Amino acid sequence: MNTANLTNIGFNDDHGARAIVDPALLKTAMRRVSGAVSVITAGAGPDRTGATVTSATALSVEPPTMIVNINRASSSFPVISRHGHFCVNILAGEHQEIANRFAGLGGVKGEARYEGAAWTTRLSGAPVLVGALAAIDCEVEEIIERHSHGIIIGRVLEVTIGGGQSLVYHNGRYGGFSPLAG
Repeated sequence: MNTANLTNIGFNDDHGARAIVDPALLKTAMRRVSGAVSVITAGAGPDRTGATVTSATALSVEPPTMIVNINRASSSFPVISRHGHFCVNILAGEHQEIANRFAGLGGVKGEARYEGAAWTTRLSGAPVLVGALAAIDCEVEEIIERHSHGIIIGRVLEVTIGGGQSLVYHNGRYGGFSPLAG
């Protein structure tokens, strides 16, 4: 049986019944994976918004493309679709408050998420965090809608590199990276 079939039919238990996975269990499992924290930004002026994610990664380096997964019910999804751009702002350790604002903690929404930090724009027009560990400015190439999320593929237009240590998210908490002795 190929992987596509496994994805479509699911795994069976010993009695032939399809196993149903509790979404909370998958969420708990994925919280065990440490990930770099990024803020995905999009829009312009009062139509700016964004989201905190650990699901931003390079799709390829030839050609330079990024992939992000955004919940279709979030305020960011229609703004990315409408403006055709986004920026992956990779956060440094001192950006925890920015991560919290873009995660919507305290009920902060839309353009208010940008308060308390310096922002600029690059080629795509998407907001770029001044002082980000790295900022990857992208133009939307394709949006694939699957289940609750949009898989957004972006062509990289420009990369800005800053300094510092990456903000890391693990099991519901922020932290940093410490290399193992070896």
